[in-house]
Amino acid sequence: MSAWRTAVFKNRGSLLALPAVALAVFGKPSRGSVAAGVPLALAGEALRCWAVGYSGVTTRSDQVTAPRLTTAGPYAYVRNPLYVGNFITALGFTVAFTGASPPGRRVWLGLAGLGTMLAVYAAIVPLEEAYLRATFGADFDAYAERVPRVIPRATPAEPQQGEYDPRVIGSAESRTFATFAAMLAALGIQAAVA
Repeated sequence: MSAWRTAVFKNRGSLLALPAVALAVFGKPSRGSVAAGVPLALAGEALRCWAVGYSGVTTRSDQVTAPRLTTAGPYAYVRNPLYVGNFITALGFTVAFTGASPPGRRVWLGLAGLGTMLAVYAAIVPLEEAYLRATFGADFDAYAERVPRVIPRATPAEPQQGEYDPRVIGSAESRTFATFAAMLAALGIQAAVA
């Protein structure tokens, strides 16, 4: 795949941190927005943890890699549960941080953050799928036919392969947990100042 997609993949964390910083700096939360947004952000992180329990620590690599094709757990519903979880988390924090913001700023922050996320994922998902197709061939093609890329199925697809291992979540998600905690701290500071 192209070098620019590889560069976006390698720097995806930094690219997605920019809109989070913008939310923390320019957002203005309200009690209602915090009450609505934080549970949504937690739901997104819960989905991430569920997915990481199946996919393992390879989700933190700077290179596209997969020791096996995982099709169980959340991967039986959607091919990219980590990215769906990230989007839900980002949406939750966008809601939480912008409740008392002027309407124009709320729209700007939402479009900047969620738009950046969509652009990053539009760049890297084809890279990942090309790797999976080259590595797992017909097995990946059959999986891709059964399971949608980003809009989850209502019921899990069969057959499923992969085992859930909760022990990998702590090490695989340590940066995500730190970022989540920093966003909660920034939200608390913003709410206290308001």
